[in-house]
Amino acid sequence: MRYFGKVFRPPSEAYSYILQVTYGCSHNKCTFCNMYKDKNFRVRNVEEVFEDIDMAKERYSKIDRIFLADGDALCLSNEKLIKILDKINESFPYLERIGIYATPKDILKKSINELEELYDNGISIIYMGIESGSDDVLQLINKGATSEEIIMAGKKVKETSIKLSCTLISGIGGRENLQKNALESARVISEIDPEYLGLLSLVLEKGTELDDQVKRGEFELLSPKEVILETRELINNIECTNCVFRSNHVSNYLPLGGNLSRDKDALVDKIDRFLESNPVFKSEKYRSL
Repeated sequence: MRYFGKVFRPPSEAYSYILQVTYGCSHNKCTFCNMYKDKNFRVRNVEEVFEDIDMAKERYSKIDRIFLADGDALCLSNEKLIKILDKINESFPYLERIGIYATPKDILKKSINELEELYDNGISIIYMGIESGSDDVLQLINKGATSEEIIMAGKKVKETSIKLSCTLISGIGGRENLQKNALESARVISEIDPEYLGLLSLVLEKGTELDDQVKRGEFELLSPKEVILETRELINNIECTNCVFRSNHVSNYLPLGGNLSRDKDALVDKIDRFLESNPVFKSEKYRSL
């Protein structure tokens, strides 16, 4: 199978066929991220994508999940996406779902009708990286979106039949913004009320702008205990109706999971008991994004 560059996908797409419809990320300026630094952004022509679909059809007897990569595949026009979706649907009769990454601005460029059209053609889940709900932190990390744009984008998806999975990063604001990052992120998630929320913990990647900021003393990383405390503050202040929460990524110091409407008190209690146990935290060499 063909794949250009390093493979990146949401944890829940671990067993999906990863189909690149774009290379890289059109923004690619976040200070903490080195995911797509090895490739220039390019929208692949449909014929190339069709060739990959045909190769997958020949190689695999059954494909039930597909994830459309790279970083913001929703930037494609609906006309192009639906051509690809039609080819996918006719090629894989056992297909159960198709997922896609999207930036807030990609979502805002689509109308409700366009998003519903994508759902009708197989897109059933959108993954939106929020990272933080604080405008100060979003500006600090050069996210390319404001908290209001993120809320508007999230609410737009929620108006459709497509499920929404959001991602935050604990520690992304540094020590100076610990409280602000937790409370403002909780506010944004509460306003969007997504079906899924994933929480990663910041891992400093070599060669990124954030790495340089740390070396210059302009950004102070949280200690593992402070990451857990920020996580506690975040969870304690989120109010959602039915949001599945996961914080069990390899980057996290403490695996957590539950439903934020039903299990919030239990999650906070688990954090408190963990901190009271004088824990030995995971070595940094075992953490990655």
